[in-house]
Amino acid sequence: MFRDITLGQYYPTESVIHSLDPRVKLFSAFIFIISLFLFDDVPGFIFISVCMAGFIALSRVPVSFMLRGLRAIVMLLMIAALFNMFLTPGRKLFSVWVFTVTDVGLKNAVLMSIRMIYLIVGTSVMTLTTTPNALTNGLEKSMNPFSKIGVPVHEIAMMMSIALRFIPILIEETDKIMKAQMARGADFETGGLIKRAKAMVPLLVPLFVSAFRRAGDLALAMEARCYNGGEGRTKMKPLTYARRDRIAYAAVLLYLAVLIVWRVVRRGLAGPGFPVFVHL
Repeated sequence: MFRDITLGQYYPTESVIHSLDPRVKLFSAFIFIISLFLFDDVPGFIFISVCMAGFIALSRVPVSFMLRGLRAIVMLLMIAALFNMFLTPGRKLFSVWVFTVTDVGLKNAVLMSIRMIYLIVGTSVMTLTTTPNALTNGLEKSMNPFSKIGVPVHEIAMMMSIALRFIPILIEETDKIMKAQMARGADFETGGLIKRAKAMVPLLVPLFVSAFRRAGDLALAMEARCYNGGEGRTKMKPLTYARRDRIAYAAVLLYLAVLIVWRVVRRGLAGPGFPVFVHL
C-alpha cells in the first residue's frame, strides 16, 4: 500500500511537460484545481477529462504509474462518498437499513469522488514531471513578491522541499520495517479493518524514531555547512522563461477562458424557457 503513494516521487523521462518551467506547472495545477469546481454537469467534465488526458499523454508518464496513487486513497474516497450519500438531505430515492439515500446526496457523492480522483491524477502530473528542487525553486520564485510584506518565502519553500524529500524516504523506511516484522511473524495482510489497523501500531514507534533521527542528522548537516538561506542566496540553475513556457501559459489561460465562457453560457441557457444540460 505504501508503495502506491506517488506524492513526492519524480518520474525521469524526456517530454514537453518535463521541460516546462516549474512556475508554469504550479500555475497550471492551480488553474486545474479551480476548474474542477466550476462544473457539475457531464459536458464540463468531459471537456476537463479530454484536456487532462492530453496533458498526461504529453508527459509520457505511464497511466498505470499515475493511477497507482489512487490506491492509497480508496478507503478515504469510499468513506467520504458514503457520508455524502447518506447524510445529505434531499428527495428520498431508497433506504439502506437505517440510512436514506437522497438525490442530492447521490449527486454530491458522485461529484466529490470524480473531483477527488481528478485532483489526485491532475496534481500527479505536476509532481511526477518536476523534481523536488525545481518545484521548490518555482514556488519560492512565484511567492517572491510576498517577501516584500514580511512573508518568510524562502523558509516556506525550504520546508516544502524537505517535506517532499522525506515522503519517499519514509515510505521506503516503512516498507523495510514491515518486511522485518513480517520475517518475525507479524501479519499485516489478513483480518478485518480494525485488526489490520491494530497491526500497524507497532510500525509507528520505529518509524517515528527513524524520522526524528533523520531530521536531527539533516539539521546537524545544515548547521555544519553554515546554511543561512534567505536574501542574497544564489541559485546554481536560475529559472528563466523560454518560448515553450509562454505558449504553455497561453494554453492554460485559453483553457480557463473556455471554461468560464462555457459556464456563463450554460447559466444563461438554464433560464426560463431553455432546457438545462444533463446533470450527473
